[in-house]
Amino acid sequence: MRPPTTFGSADPIDAAGPAPVMRVRSASAPAPGRGVNEDLVFRFGPLVGVLDGATVPEGFDTGCVHGPEWYVRHLVARLGVAEAARPAARLTSNLAAAILAVRADHGGLCDLDHPGTPSSTVCLLRDCGDQVDYLVLCDSPLVLDAGGQVTVVTDDRLETAMAELRRTVATVPADHTDPVTRFRHAVGVQRERMNRTHGYWVAAADPDAAFHAVTGTVPRRGPGAVRRAALLSDGASSAVEQFGLTDWAGLLDLLSVDGPGALLDRVRDAEREHADRLRRHKATDDASVVFCEFEPVA
Repeated sequence: MRPPTTFGSADPIDAAGPAPVMRVRSASAPAPGRGVNEDLVFRFGPLVGVLDGATVPEGFDTGCVHGPEWYVRHLVARLGVAEAARPAARLTSNLAAAILAVRADHGGLCDLDHPGTPSSTVCLLRDCGDQVDYLVLCDSPLVLDAGGQVTVVTDDRLETAMAELRRTVATVPADHTDPVTRFRHAVGVQRERMNRTHGYWVAAADPDAAFHAVTGTVPRRGPGAVRRAALLSDGASSAVEQFGLTDWAGLLDLLSVDGPGALLDRVRDAEREHADRLRRHKATDDASVVFCEFEPVA
């Protein structure tokens, strides 16, 4: 297993200048036994993010010669370029520009209209001095501690689509299809709902998806000022959402005291302990977290 990735204010990737007011720590690790991490964490000055590439089920075509790891790395690189060129632009606009640029990176080798084209969740946060901007696209949540209240920013459209899909599949008599056929049917239906109205939205080949993200701002000053934030892939948010190891406030406290690596260790312990009753299609998953602490602004 690759060791968790970490960085802080002194990391060379940080171009924000001396004495930043946002302290950042992170960790990212592939699922045990896998050599490829389809998650990616990053920081470009005031912008931080977590991307979670969608794993392609074995035996399914994507119309693309590239995989999820390639896609998330290119999308992050293109996000960095967009932010450098237009640091005051909306996060949605820069994400759309990055998605469009990655289309060109495919070099004409791929069918980008294929429903299985590589895709990724996106969770972004940008420190703008007087406020913090955020963007959440698909199921990588953002946890905020602001004004003494802990809130979670989520995009639940994938979960809604999957719940509808499970109900649809459940109506097919079990004796009419074998499990493999039922699974292939489920994946096909899910793909049909990607980046569609009444479906769910994710970064893939259509830049319009960026404008369907959940976005907002939090103040850096005053009684409602943001103090802490955690950006999570679903492999890390499972600590709360699946395993119930703590609540969201407790997750932030754990990150504050023990750091992001400790959170991933606890998730791995829970995956091993509950391997026999895990409900998700993967018994373990890539897991990533970016944790931000904000110094008070006078």
